[in-house]
Amino acid sequence: MTLPAVLEAADGPRAVDTHAHQPTSEFLHDAGGEMMRDAADRFGADLETDTYEHMIEEYREAGVGRTVLLGWDAETNTGNPPVPNDYVAEVRDTYSDFFVGFGSVDPLKDDCVEEAIRCVEDLDLSGFKFQQIAQGFDPSDPEHEELWATIEDLGVPVVFHGGNSTLGACSPGGRGLKIKYGNPMLIDDVAANYPELQILIAHPAFPWEQEQLAICQQKGNVYMDLSGWMPRYIDDQVLHYAKSLLKDKVMFGTDYPMLEPRPWLEQFAELDFPEDVQRKLLWENAESFLGIE
Repeated sequence: MTLPAVLEAADGPRAVDTHAHQPTSEFLHDAGGEMMRDAADRFGADLETDTYEHMIEEYREAGVGRTVLLGWDAETNTGNPPVPNDYVAEVRDTYSDFFVGFGSVDPLKDDCVEEAIRCVEDLDLSGFKFQQIAQGFDPSDPEHEELWATIEDLGVPVVFHGGNSTLGACSPGGRGLKIKYGNPMLIDDVAANYPELQILIAHPAFPWEQEQLAICQQKGNVYMDLSGWMPRYIDDQVLHYAKSLLKDKVMFGTDYPMLEPRPWLEQFAELDFPEDVQRKLLWENAESFLGIE
């Protein structure tokens, strides 16, 4: 199997992965806890930790030159410790030519607004990641308005989780996690009320793909990525929109270490997207969204 034609022709690693997690115990074991083990057991993955050096080597061999490394704080709802924002910034600084650092704040914590400000002004993180199912919150609830207004004023983008989550899969009660918070219609309210807030909906939002496509088409400040699903399992309508109406608003992502870059990109090559659309999805859209060269 081969990589997409535009990566084979590129002068060095060029793709941008908009969705990756730490391959270390900070995410896989500490923050993930039992709900992460449930996901790994259900889908045949392992939770063996790895180094950032090996991760970067793996990515560059697959033609990926930059990756968004996501923070994680779902402590209030899950009881698990966060991936500290200072840690994300430290990893970003150590591998500054590869990682773009996104922080995370727990919207249920009293200091979430102050922590958001610290992430940008003190740690120089480039955006924020929210996982509403793990964090147990509705982003359209008025109690979160100050947080969204603050992030909009800070001028950085946000990633919201879209669709179901494999966390807690097949466990009794799904570890108490509620998938209703993954409905992208809850994000539509945020996009409408904060038009300068740039929003990326992570993953094809099963079982709400049509709602996700409608929001991305109607809201100029909302985008989506294809992370969390191998390309051959992505809904046909999502792929059709990705190569046509939404070709400027869809981005490549893996959900590393759950999915690895080379197998994902090799399957993407099988879809036979036009080369101009490959460039948009694999790096041009992400570079514009993230403000990177």
